[in-house]
Amino acid sequence: METLLSALMGEFLGTPIYFWVAFIAIVIGLLAFDLGVLHRDEHEIGARESLSLYGFYVAIAMAFGGWVWWQRGAESGLEFYTAYVIEQSLAMDNMFVIASIFTFLSIPRIYQHRVLFWGIIGVVVLRAILIGLGAALVHQYSWILFLFGAFLIFTGIRMFSHQGEQPHIEENPAFRFLTKHFRITKQLHGHDFTARQPHPKTGKLVLWLTPLGLALIMVELVDLVFAVDSVPAVFAVTQDTFIVYTSNIFAILGLRALYFALAAAMSRFRYLQISLAIVLVLVGIKIFLVPLGIKIDTLLSLVVTISILGGGIAYSLWKTRNDPDPALQEAPQSNQS
Repeated sequence: METLLSALMGEFLGTPIYFWVAFIAIVIGLLAFDLGVLHRDEHEIGARESLSLYGFYVAIAMAFGGWVWWQRGAESGLEFYTAYVIEQSLAMDNMFVIASIFTFLSIPRIYQHRVLFWGIIGVVVLRAILIGLGAALVHQYSWILFLFGAFLIFTGIRMFSHQGEQPHIEENPAFRFLTKHFRITKQLHGHDFTARQPHPKTGKLVLWLTPLGLALIMVELVDLVFAVDSVPAVFAVTQDTFIVYTSNIFAILGLRALYFALAAAMSRFRYLQISLAIVLVLVGIKIFLVPLGIKIDTLLSLVVTISILGGGIAYSLWKTRNDPDPALQEAPQSNQS
C-alpha cells in the first residue's frame, strides 16, 4: 500500500501521477456512461438532448478546473480555463467540416453519434502524441515557440482570407487516396464500420470499408489537421503538459456532444470564422512573445478570447436573424465503390 501511495505521489511530465490517474478515470467514466447508459440504444440525438449533454460535459470540465485551481493555485486554474475556451473556439471550425463529411457521405443522424464517439478514442491517443511531441520540442528548444506563433498568425490570416468557403470533400487528398486504395461499399451496413462482401474479381469474401468507416477515418484525419493549429495555440497559454492535454480533451468531449445542436444551425454561424481567425492571430502574437519574456496576463487572455468568440456568435446570429430555418443542404452522393 505504501509503495502504491509513493508511486502515485511521484511525478510524470512535472505533474503528480495521481492527477493523471484522476483525469484518465474521469474520461473513461464519461465515455462508459455515454455509450453504456445514455446511448445504449441507438437513436437520433435531438437539439435538446445535445444541449443537455453539452451542459453536463461543461459542468464536469468546470469542476475539474476548480480542482486544478484548488490543488495547484489560481494561475494554473486560470490557465486551464483559458486553454479550454481557446480549444473550444478553435474546434468549432472542426464541427463545420465534420458536418460536411456526414452530409457528403449521406450518414444518417442515427449513426453519427457512433462515429463521433469512436472518433474520441482516436482523439485521446493522437492528441497525447502531438502534445507530448510539442512539449518535448518546447522544453528542448524554446525558440520553437517563434515558429508556433508565426504559424498561428499565418493560419489566422489565411482563415480570414478564405472566410465563407465551403469544404469540398470530394477534392480532399485524403478522401481521394482512401477511395482509390480501399474497397468501400456503396451502401451502409447498419452501424458497422466494415463488412465482408465478395471480391469483384475472385468472388471470395473479403473485408470492405463501409461509408460509416470512411466517415470515421475522415473525421480522425480532420481532427489531426485541426490539432496542428489548436495544440500550438494552447502552448501560448501554458507549457504545462497536464493542463494543455486535459483542457484539449475536455473541450473536444463537450463540443462533440454539442455537435447535434449545432448541426441543424451551421449556416447561422457563417461569420464565426472571422472571430476564430482573430483569436488565432492574437494567440500567435501571444506565443511569439513568450520566448522574449513578455507574458500577457492569463485572466486578460481569457476575457479577450471569450469576448471575441461571443462577439462572433452574436454578430452571426444577428446578421442571419431573417434567414429561413437553417438546415444542412444535401451534398451530392459520393461515388466510392
